[in-house]
Amino acid sequence: MFKIGYRTVKTALGTTIAVMLAQFLQLDNYVSAGIITVLCIKVTKKKSLQSSWARLLACTIAIIFSFIFFEGLMYHPFIIGLLLLVFIPTTVILKATEGIVTSVVIIFHLYTSEKITLQLIGNELMLIIIGIGVALIMNLYMPSLDRKLKNYQQQIEENFGAIFLEIEHYLIDKDRIWDGREIIKTAELISDAKTMAFRDVENHFVRGENYYYRYFKIREKQLEIIERTLPLITAIDLVVEQRYMIADFIEELSL
Repeated sequence: MFKIGYRTVKTALGTTIAVMLAQFLQLDNYVSAGIITVLCIKVTKKKSLQSSWARLLACTIAIIFSFIFFEGLMYHPFIIGLLLLVFIPTTVILKATEGIVTSVVIIFHLYTSEKITLQLIGNELMLIIIGIGVALIMNLYMPSLDRKLKNYQQQIEENFGAIFLEIEHYLIDKDRIWDGREIIKTAELISDAKTMAFRDVENHFVRGENYYYRYFKIREKQLEIIERTLPLITAIDLVVEQRYMIADFIEELSL
């Protein structure tokens, strides 16, 4: 079934607003504001903020370098290559590599003008500010993940109960056959749940970790322990009466 996600809606709406605003302000190359907005809308608030800062920093450096190279040397394709040889390593050092693509667009704008003026620099800065600003505003809304995380938690709890139940039955009746699918499925659920919980963490700037993320990490450790104990359980001999005591203990864990 065809479904449009919230990020797609935010990207479409934000791009439209950015282009309309830049066009209203009669900026040259106004569509570039929309491109910057598309690039800055991310899956979490924290990633969007990091991306926006990287692009702002990289674009500012690009404007400075463009003025130095084009006005200081000449407007020639060879100079563009020379500029990039210096610019790209600089962004790597400053950890602003996400802004390289956006900055190259700005560099080409300045190159094609054949004359860098304060008005032109102001135009490019406005494009950057509008594109980044609209993206940040769009990313203020992030849908709550609590319901999905709660659902993951419930499924994992049920799977743990099923795993303990199978172990209990095996201890009582070694002829019982178990394919272990609950363990594989639980590992997949925990992995997916941790990814979603981490997204939730990155949507809160003052929160380093949350309840769900801690819960899924604990469950991950517990599953590892269960997997390590399975060979020991299968090694228990049929004549050992203590296996029934262990089975009773496992039954209590499953409740």
